[in-house]
Amino acid sequence: MIRRLFAVVLSAFALSALSAPALAVDVNKASQAELESIKGVGPAMSGRILEARKAGPFKDWADVVERVPGIGPGNAARLSQGGLTVAGAAYAGAPAAAPEKSAKAGKPTGEKTGDKSAAPKS
Repeated sequence: MIRRLFAVVLSAFALSALSAPALAVDVNKASQAELESIKGVGPAMSGRILEARKAGPFKDWADVVERVPGIGPGNAARLSQGGLTVAGAAYAGAPAAAPEKSAKAGKPTGEKTGDKSAAPKS
């Protein structure tokens, strides 16, 4: 009976830990190990962050993007989604959207069927 209760409690704890959001890691306070706990931050990136931080704390995400080589708007958005914050704030900018594929296979973009204006003039 005690074993079963213990197993149920342990299972519930494990499931809640998996579904809980990642803890935020502030770029101004984090150690190298804490920075590397963020998906996408390895030893090289954490080293660049720590080196840039020696000049002073980051004011906001724009400051991080400007001062840390290798972090642009796209990386900033991904790192923020992974739990990285700047002064407690998540990245507010959106990464550039991928271009949409609007043309169907076999038809070049911009041509309309039966459009005479696209035909060469004689």
